[in-house]
Amino acid sequence: MNQPLLETIGLKKYYRTGAGMLHALDDVSIRIDKGETLGVVGESGCGKTTLGRTVLRLIEATEGKVLFEGKDVLRSSPREMKKMRQDMQVIFQDPYSSLNPRMTVMELIAEPLIVNRVCTGKSEIDDRVYDIMKTVGLSARTVNMYPHEMDGGRRQRIGIGRALVLGPKFIVCDEPVSALDVSIQAQILNLLMDLRDEHGYSYMFITHDLSVVKHISNQILVMYMGNCVESAPSEELFEKQYHPYTRALLNAIPKPTLASRNTLPQILHGEVSSPIEPKPGCRFAPRCPHVRPDCTGENIPFIEITPRHFAACRLAGKAGSMN
Repeated sequence: MNQPLLETIGLKKYYRTGAGMLHALDDVSIRIDKGETLGVVGESGCGKTTLGRTVLRLIEATEGKVLFEGKDVLRSSPREMKKMRQDMQVIFQDPYSSLNPRMTVMELIAEPLIVNRVCTGKSEIDDRVYDIMKTVGLSARTVNMYPHEMDGGRRQRIGIGRALVLGPKFIVCDEPVSALDVSIQAQILNLLMDLRDEHGYSYMFITHDLSVVKHISNQILVMYMGNCVESAPSEELFEKQYHPYTRALLNAIPKPTLASRNTLPQILHGEVSSPIEPKPGCRFAPRCPHVRPDCTGENIPFIEITPRHFAACRLAGKAGSMN
């Protein structure tokens, strides 16, 4: 098997609170190959954004490894990190708060070039900025505009331009379309996919919208309370689920068909377990309709059921187990 572009091994991130350690990430192991997109989904608070920021070392991990092209990001020196950050970029969720309101489009996109000293003069910087603006669909007439003068779609294109201007290999997209209108969402998603196909970028695409993640991802990772509960190729995950939480997420998607108009959505009952000093076992157990005695007491391994399809469930792969 080829070396992945990015891989995490046993990644953990804990926060100290007055009541104990909050387990934001617990033993997360993923891999992303060159030119592929890993979609990360789950409800709010499951650890999606923490995973993306820990991978980029925007926040420090508690334990584990993050390997980028075989080099451990978490143990790299500041000098090594500065060079590595040119290859690892991020597109933030809010296209307005992530941009400096006092800077023009030209200044915003040029800033990474200036900070990293990758251009030799102003004319080279200007040429590079205009090239990126054309790539992300920003008109040249907007070059001296400020973020507050632009709509959400164009502001997000500025954020994408900032991420692309250094020519990265890997980009964390942290819910980049959740704050946009549906029509603008489609434009941004198509732009990201076109750029991936043309330049071979790899993405970690963080979202809570399953219809979006199916559209853009090669592999989908489902997270719950800081744990990986299921991971599979995009099309396969929508056809076959081995974890009841994944099934509940998919059942929550509205189906605009006459046949489904009288079908009641599956409602999860039970209390959400606390992420502070969680007990061993499946953290979904209090809400799971298929819970068994052996679901608690010891942690459940994240194992490969079929090729590239992983799940952490006692019933995974057993015929009729969740019917």
